[in-house]
Amino acid sequence: MLVEGYTYAHEHTTIDLSSLKKSDDTRLDCFNETVEEYKTLYDKGVRNIIDVTVGGMERNPEYVKKVQELSGINILQSTGWYQDKFLPDYIETTSIEDLADMMIKDIKIGIGHTDIKAGLIGEIATSKQEMTSRERKVFEAAVIAHKATGVPITTHTTLGTFGKEQVAFFKEQSVDLSRVVIGHVDLTGDADYVLDLLEEGVYVEFDTVGKENYMPDLTRIDMLKKIEEKGMTDKVFLSMDITRKSNLKPFGGIGYSYLLDTFVPLMKEHGISDQFIEKMLVDNPRSFFIKDDEQ
Repeated sequence: MLVEGYTYAHEHTTIDLSSLKKSDDTRLDCFNETVEEYKTLYDKGVRNIIDVTVGGMERNPEYVKKVQELSGINILQSTGWYQDKFLPDYIETTSIEDLADMMIKDIKIGIGHTDIKAGLIGEIATSKQEMTSRERKVFEAAVIAHKATGVPITTHTTLGTFGKEQVAFFKEQSVDLSRVVIGHVDLTGDADYVLDLLEEGVYVEFDTVGKENYMPDLTRIDMLKKIEEKGMTDKVFLSMDITRKSNLKPFGGIGYSYLLDTFVPLMKEHGISDQFIEKMLVDNPRSFFIKDDEQ
């Protein structure tokens, strides 16, 4: 499922959130620029992108496949639905079982009308400090699809909130927590909170690297240092969660390479070991996404 090399664990090759955000900047549809940035990542050793674009984000699996073919990077695509305010109207009227069947179809047959199979579920999402009734419906359907297919689940936490409650939900549903990754935990700014999640057995993502308007990267690094000091290094991923045109280098942004060119040297400068960095970018994603029958 993954090939040998670095993995960016939470990205969007194309995404459109402009219907709600009312900004063309949130319509990430810069095909040529994305291909070139992915080619640059390939030259730097990146071999896998986990694309977590799902229903309500205007997913486009054929677009993503073309980027994969032109850049050489293996892109794992997803199934599911996003946060409440982006959920399609049919979530309200469709049964949990039918929603699960839609995800299972994406995984076993192909996403939408394509034969491109989803390799994971999510990012399924909770809102800030709550799981709405419609979000819970998606989570319940995701559990059914996960148990039917064995593919892992990745989540969105709004500003890092409600992660512990997500874990509690999965425990109640008897989901193997080693098959779940909780997203955006770096936005908590709280290493102890993240350590509590890791103690439960889930994976976690520091996946908004470079978004200093949300959280300074030095705070992320301080949290990672504390995680390494506690020896909890086996279930942490890195990524950038780029979602805007203005994030890309041709439009004045930091670009996808920032993680490797700037954040990795900054981690080293502040005492994070090469071993932990390699785990976050190579070993941990490989362990999470490897098929059960290959272990």
